[in-house]
Amino acid sequence: MNDLILHHYPESPFAEKIRLLLGHKQLAWRSVIIPAVMPKPDLVPLTGGYRRTPVLQIGADVYCDTALIARVIDRLHPQSPIFPDASALSDLALAQFADQHLFAAAVTYAFQPAGLASVLQGMSEQQVQALIEDRKSFRKGGNAARLPLPEAAALLNAVLPRLQAQLADGRPFLEGSAPRVSDFCVYHPLWFIERAGPLAAILDPYPALRGWLGRMKSIGHGSPEPLDSADALRIAREATPAIVAGRSRREIDGFGVGDQVLIAATDYGVDPVAGTLVDADADTLAIRRSDPAAGDLVVHFPRIGFRLTAAGS
Repeated sequence: MNDLILHHYPESPFAEKIRLLLGHKQLAWRSVIIPAVMPKPDLVPLTGGYRRTPVLQIGADVYCDTALIARVIDRLHPQSPIFPDASALSDLALAQFADQHLFAAAVTYAFQPAGLASVLQGMSEQQVQALIEDRKSFRKGGNAARLPLPEAAALLNAVLPRLQAQLADGRPFLEGSAPRVSDFCVYHPLWFIERAGPLAAILDPYPALRGWLGRMKSIGHGSPEPLDSADALRIAREATPAIVAGRSRREIDGFGVGDQVLIAATDYGVDPVAGTLVDADADTLAIRRSDPAAGDLVVHFPRIGFRLTAAGS
């Protein structure tokens, strides 16, 4: 019941971030391939409505958002840590910038007509249209707007030479001799651009950055084993969530353990998840919920980028 189960699909940049982290840790893990667009009939019973990719399952505990998933993997498997210094605010700031702004720019840039065919290679016209419509609804109600192409190109042309300069002294990774969280967060948007056919030429003027991309790619994905989504639901039903009683921050949030709450992302994919608050601290939130297909679960979220409200509000 302690297996790491990653629910993902191959083309997802954020899933690539976590797949590479699992490779860095040299871990065995179970791979559940989920649809790229809704409906996701075997994922929603686990998450309660959260539909972003990827999701990490450990028994009956479900972890949402890669910022939290990366911390959980690093805590459970502390070898080769990617958070070696909890006070390294600059490292975390770069990671946050990459996950939000660099990723948004990479998607807009790669989805130009010259790159779209390469990025979506193998998909039928009907599947492509379904993906486009799904992503439109994905942004509805959130505060993340689609970045216009001129702004995306401007951001890339500002950031890429700075990454080149940081690596130009011969260091193998962004912060030194070993990859840290910022390496994985910067990598996955550029991995997406690399898949965009001729548009990947934007990376060519930066040889040190290209070398870093090659070193990151060579980390690999560890040892994944396929797992059917029905088996993942069975594993959840037969397991017990790790949290039985948690911390309360009623004096700060106005909510405490035992309250009925909703948790939703604020930027995109804002579908709320309802449950009973079982744990809250400065960095994470967790709610208990139940589903006929998945049993009793605890679903975990990071604080940053998520909103906590009263159920029924």
